[in-house]
Amino acid sequence: MAADLSTTSYALLGLLALHPDDAAEGLTGYELKQRCDQTMRYYWVSPATSQVYTELARLARLDLVVATTEAENGRRSTRRYALNDTGRERLLSWLSTTEPDFPVLKHPVALRLMFGHLVGSEQVEKWLSAYIAQLEERTAELRAVRESLGDDPRLSSPARVADWGLAYFASESAISAELRTQLADSDAERVT
Repeated sequence: MAADLSTTSYALLGLLALHPDDAAEGLTGYELKQRCDQTMRYYWVSPATSQVYTELARLARLDLVVATTEAENGRRSTRRYALNDTGRERLLSWLSTTEPDFPVLKHPVALRLMFGHLVGSEQVEKWLSAYIAQLEERTAELRAVRESLGDDPRLSSPARVADWGLAYFASESAISAELRTQLADSDAERVT
């Protein structure tokens, strides 16, 4: 029986398969962590560096990736990980035979808004304004990621996820702006 893998393990297998040009050479744990930070952090938790290395070692032990070690100009060695056929089959099986869980919304702003009546509208407005500013920053970052993906058909799936993320950020901005308007209208009604 195949060992159970975490969603993070499958995400790492998928990221190893993401760019076909990297398939033969593989990626270092550091490069894979960078790829996590550049992609997954917009819609999933980007694993800690230690978790990336732990999962890669586990995937190598399970013979789902090939680990190679190379010396770098007499300095310490670098370990690269490449997806092998067994790992690709396992990833494809997971993608095609399991259903994704319904997302659990862990939204720190929404949690605080739930208790906004305890701190007053001025504080709530600050939270919403700060969140809208963060959304603008993340939108700019994700837009740059989307542009870097271009129209390469091999990257059409990550491009679609980036488009989804951009639409999500736009929706969150609109919702937050509407909440700010409702808050201001509510405050105005109390004054009059």
